[in-house]
Amino acid sequence: MFSEPSRLLHPTDPVLSQARLYEYFLEDAENPACVLVLPGGGYGNVSHQEGPPVAGWLNSLGISAVVLEYTVNREGENGRPIYPEPQQQALYAMRTLRANAAKLNIDPQRIGVIGFSAGGHLCACVSHGFDRPDCLVDPDGTLGSVSARPDAAILCYPVISSVDYAHVGSFRNLLGYDVTPEKADFISWEKNAHPDAPPSFLWHTAEDATVPVENTYMLATALQKNKTPHEVHVFPHGRHGLGLVTIGDRRVPGVGQWRSLAENWLMRLGF
Repeated sequence: MFSEPSRLLHPTDPVLSQARLYEYFLEDAENPACVLVLPGGGYGNVSHQEGPPVAGWLNSLGISAVVLEYTVNREGENGRPIYPEPQQQALYAMRTLRANAAKLNIDPQRIGVIGFSAGGHLCACVSHGFDRPDCLVDPDGTLGSVSARPDAAILCYPVISSVDYAHVGSFRNLLGYDVTPEKADFISWEKNAHPDAPPSFLWHTAEDATVPVENTYMLATALQKNKTPHEVHVFPHGRHGLGLVTIGDRRVPGVGQWRSLAENWLMRLGF
């Protein structure tokens, strides 16, 4: 659990109450855009360096941010499968942000999502699975007409495929070991790209030995097939998990460009 102040995603629901929101709302702006931040961690933990620091970067762009600390399988191979709990939590977070936009001082038509690694997979779940009934929960019966579709998506070295070029650990933590091919296909987003997915920004490094760059290529191909607006950047060097590319040994020449490229892309979208 992060050390920053937070609140429960929901006070009583048995699934939603396991997640926490870390809020970084801009006080001096009038109805700014907002981005939901989904850190990585292989569905086995939630990476701090891909959470609050990312929210701080977004704040520097004049964008409010909310970090979601979602359910993970900390027991590894001895833990229970957790699907679809993280997906339910992320989609509920999107809907509750939009439903409460006026109170939170954010623009309900400019709510995006950013995810890293396995958080990138969760970001894809939000961007492409926003209308899947099994992932939409509404314990208080107040969100029936509220869309979970984000207005923009940034996927950073994302886990996408559970079949080809898969990051096996992420999917074992999420689904367990006894998984049918049909279930694996169901959350492989290169096979399930939504025709109404939001504009998307993807970046990866060609040297990534943990989550192969083919994950980004496959999703980009699916986006192109659907004519979904997208921008893709692949940098030749750099290991997995670079985050903002500003901390310690994660500082790699060239890769840090992704932030300014993403900033320009967000501005073109009106964020």
